[in-house]
Amino acid sequence: MPRREIYVSTDVEADGPIPGPHSMLSFASAAYTADKQLLATFSANLELLPGASGHPDTMRWWGSQPEAWAACRADLRAPEEALPAYAAWVEALPGKPVFVAYPAGFDFTFVYWYLHRFAGRSPFSHAALDVKTLAMAALGSRFHEASKRAMPRRWFDPLPHTHVALDDAIEQGAMFCNILAELRGKRGVTPGAPVTEE
Repeated sequence: MPRREIYVSTDVEADGPIPGPHSMLSFASAAYTADKQLLATFSANLELLPGASGHPDTMRWWGSQPEAWAACRADLRAPEEALPAYAAWVEALPGKPVFVAYPAGFDFTFVYWYLHRFAGRSPFSHAALDVKTLAMAALGSRFHEASKRAMPRRWFDPLPHTHVALDDAIEQGAMFCNILAELRGKRGVTPGAPVTEE
């Protein structure tokens, strides 16, 4: 039997558009099975990178989000401690981990960079699954038309989106599972059942 996939819905809060010049302030992952069982979560608020600084545009946005800013600056952990712990957490999940994000291009860039710098490896290999791309396939639309405003309400569970990484990772993961179940239902595949082995 192929190993089941575990969908690791991940949200990043940062003080700029790219890692290195800017820092990942906070990140969180919620590990889901395809049938939307939440297995485990991981979250960490991080100390800033030495020599990095906040991007002016991003910091203006943070100025409008005082509660989320306070949440991501509490109980800070050093990246060299948090990222190895995170890699070990991902590797201990009971299946093959798949990084899931919205947008994956942003969140995966930060997590992948931090994992290689501070843990020396990425349990996700080089790949990430983008929720917007999955929504595009489900809607049969163009990529830029697959915005949250265009998505059917049935894909959204009543969960908060607060710009606190753990809240957003859980909410995003549930939405991903709803889209995945609908797509697999159209193909006659039972949600949660392995489809193929890589």
